[in-house]
Amino acid sequence: MDIYNLVSFAGIFVLIGFAWVLSAEKKNMNWRVIGWGIGLQILIAFFIFIIPVGSKLFLVVNDVVVEVLDSASAGAKFVFGRLALAPGETSETGEESLGFILAFQTFPTIIFFSALIAILYYFKIMPLIIRGFAYVFTKLMRISGAESLVAAGNIFVGIESTLTVKPYLSRMTRSELCTILTAGMATVASNVLARYVFSLKSVFPEIAGHLVSASLLSAPAALVMSKIILPERETPETLGVHVRPYYEKENNLFEAIINGANAGVKMIVGIVALLIAVLGLVALVDLLLSTIGTYIFGLETELSLKTIFGYIFYPFTIILGVPASDAGVISKIIGERVIVTEVVAYKDLAIALEENLLRHPRRSAVITTYALCGFAHLASMAIFVGGVSALAPDRTRNIGGAALRALLAATLACLLTGCVAGTFFTEGRASILFGE
Repeated sequence: MDIYNLVSFAGIFVLIGFAWVLSAEKKNMNWRVIGWGIGLQILIAFFIFIIPVGSKLFLVVNDVVVEVLDSASAGAKFVFGRLALAPGETSETGEESLGFILAFQTFPTIIFFSALIAILYYFKIMPLIIRGFAYVFTKLMRISGAESLVAAGNIFVGIESTLTVKPYLSRMTRSELCTILTAGMATVASNVLARYVFSLKSVFPEIAGHLVSASLLSAPAALVMSKIILPERETPETLGVHVRPYYEKENNLFEAIINGANAGVKMIVGIVALLIAVLGLVALVDLLLSTIGTYIFGLETELSLKTIFGYIFYPFTIILGVPASDAGVISKIIGERVIVTEVVAYKDLAIALEENLLRHPRRSAVITTYALCGFAHLASMAIFVGGVSALAPDRTRNIGGAALRALLAATLACLLTGCVAGTFFTEGRASILFGE
């Protein structure tokens, strides 16, 4: 273990301490949640990064995900032709890729994965897996079965996981509602992993495996940070109770596929709308900041939201165990996620790797991949608050009041996951993690 691993390990406790400082109830800490949450993260990371069997399983998972993505792109290639070819790829007729195009290479896979998840739900495979994770969280951490179920569901799906506890939403405590929002924003849905894989796989071959393991690590991290930021004051209705997921099963397989595909289309529309609106507004704000910085304060460097958030997240980037030589670049990438979503952040990480902007690309890329693996940004907060409020309109006030705390907890949870990954990653293991 070198100095960077020790920094990452120490960063775990620094982040816990920082969350405690911002806690709404500093004297009401659930140490069982904190202890088991961090313990589960460490056990999973140790298995993946250190144990030979875990490393081999990691590569198998990565290969499986990549193969599934290749299958997912078959429909897109038929519909869009060479526009759907990934960078460096050549079609059967000899046509070469035109480069990375988000709309034609990534978005179609969301439709495929949404249909695939719907099939797994129809055959009761997904509910069984989610119940297994939820059982572990409930028994080990002694939290409510409802919030455990949502946290487990968010490993695989997005806002849809809230539907699994729809009957309990109106009677949940404020802390439970905060946990539901945090779990949603601290993790990513499996049907959008393709966006990040396509952005990075040419420069980071094992990105798919890391994203899967990051999803596993982020669930307990979300529970830890949520319960520190907004501890439980009341007694949840499902405390310690194993809750079965609630979902409406389709009448037949084809109905499940159709509904799943349609859900994917709706998600794409939402993503496109967010990217167009958010990136446009950010560009406008950056223009104003640049003008103010240049003509009022006489700054020689261009002032932007990315620069500002880069400074804010610089100390956290150092805490993650990112080498100081790379911290300036990485802090801007991690910081911008809060404003412009993780899609843009992952793309900027790919650019940094392609242009050799990092002196320690392997370590910095791995840690950043884990730290970015979550919907912890303002646009996502609005989506989750709106979604949960629609399911429990009588709790809108409580949900809205917990939203900013949930965003803070989700951001810290993602950083905590980055620290855990940084604790176990070493350059000696890079041959496995980068497929060399």
